[in-house]
Amino acid sequence: MAEQKAAPTELGKLKISTLLKMYAVPGIIAQTAASLYNIVDSVYIGHIKDVGHYAISGLAVSFPLMNLSAALGTLVGVGAMTLISILLGQKNYDTAGKVLSNVLTLNVIIGLIFTALTIAFLDPILYFFGASENTLPFARDYMFIILLGNVFTHLYFGFNGIIRSAGHPKVAMGLTLFTVISNAILDPVFIFVLDLGIRGAAIATVLCQMMALTYSLRFLADKNNFLHFPRPLFQLDWRIARQSLAIGLGPFLMNSAACMVALFINQQLRKYGGDLAIGSYGIVNRFTMLFAMICMGFNQGLQPIAGYNYGARQYGRVKEIFILTCKWELLVTTICFLLSELIPYTAVGIFTNDPALTEKAARGMRIMNAGFALVGFGMVSSNFFQCLGMVKKSIFLSLSRQLIFLLPLIYTLPGVWGEDGVWISFPISDLLNVVVSAILIVNLFKKFNRLQDGQDAHILGSNVE
Repeated sequence: MAEQKAAPTELGKLKISTLLKMYAVPGIIAQTAASLYNIVDSVYIGHIKDVGHYAISGLAVSFPLMNLSAALGTLVGVGAMTLISILLGQKNYDTAGKVLSNVLTLNVIIGLIFTALTIAFLDPILYFFGASENTLPFARDYMFIILLGNVFTHLYFGFNGIIRSAGHPKVAMGLTLFTVISNAILDPVFIFVLDLGIRGAAIATVLCQMMALTYSLRFLADKNNFLHFPRPLFQLDWRIARQSLAIGLGPFLMNSAACMVALFINQQLRKYGGDLAIGSYGIVNRFTMLFAMICMGFNQGLQPIAGYNYGARQYGRVKEIFILTCKWELLVTTICFLLSELIPYTAVGIFTNDPALTEKAARGMRIMNAGFALVGFGMVSSNFFQCLGMVKKSIFLSLSRQLIFLLPLIYTLPGVWGEDGVWISFPISDLLNVVVSAILIVNLFKKFNRLQDGQDAHILGSNVE
């Protein structure tokens, strides 16, 4: 019988900068690839002959529904990733295996219910999300295929994150790169050669994720790995499920808030700028998400390191990984800010050659990303609290930028500045969110400073949180 592989105890021993390089670089490559995955779809769709500008607007209309689907995936997956990291730090491998089984069962149940409900009411949902008679056919064709593969998508992303958290970041990165490269190859085949248009892009996306999921399931079924599926395969431990869902509630609410905000953005842009304004937001969002996904790659590197060391009660290392991650993410978001302000027409030109759409998108990019240099700190802070299982703070930071700050601004500012008011809402909410994040992080670090490594966080009261 093969000897079982050991848990990644280097998370509590190696130099923090070395660990961040080990865990973040594969995450950055994977997340950048995932962003390019979406960009490739948008680029091909935006250049469909004669209808590209409406097709890319239809794709933008589908964003809120895709965000809602992603929210349900993170509700299960992110909570499980956090639990597994903490359990590995505590050397509790049996329970970590049960968490893995819960991910499979919950994702299948939730994914099937979501697919059935959304397909049944797809046209009314898309109209509500900002579709018009011009853009509805494209949004419907794309989302119908994506929804059919919804369960496979949830499982792929959930297991990919768990493989990374379990000490196999290169495997997770390889799977993501595979989906990106295969999607880039299949997209033009299905869209142009087979003449399937926007439906072809959706088919390519689902097929690539299904292939990557197949390998993920085989990898996690290998009993030689310290983390693998237990028997029976499908089981649901409600105690573990409640813990996992509670931790995942923060990212779920953040993605749900993103869904709601995207809905209101589409409605306001359609009211003040028409279909092309919605398409402009789709382009700017795709460009900006490339840099946001790089930051998420750093956050993925942060997640197992912070979770493990918090579980191992090494608070100095927990603080160190937060500070180092902040520095790198601030650099990334600053680069995005500079590109948005200096060469917006070049960036937009990748997605479309329509003059009117290019002009709207370039102007929107300059305004929307005027405060993006600050976003890195807010992203790290929200993820940091989630990594430590501090659900309330993570939820609050996740919701503050989207609902407390951004949403009211989206509704009020267009009344003063028209379409520009929607774009102006973003930098203002970014600034407010950073201020709130800084207050919470400073208070947490003060509490950490009162603890010695090895001490239980509960000695300060009910909890560090």
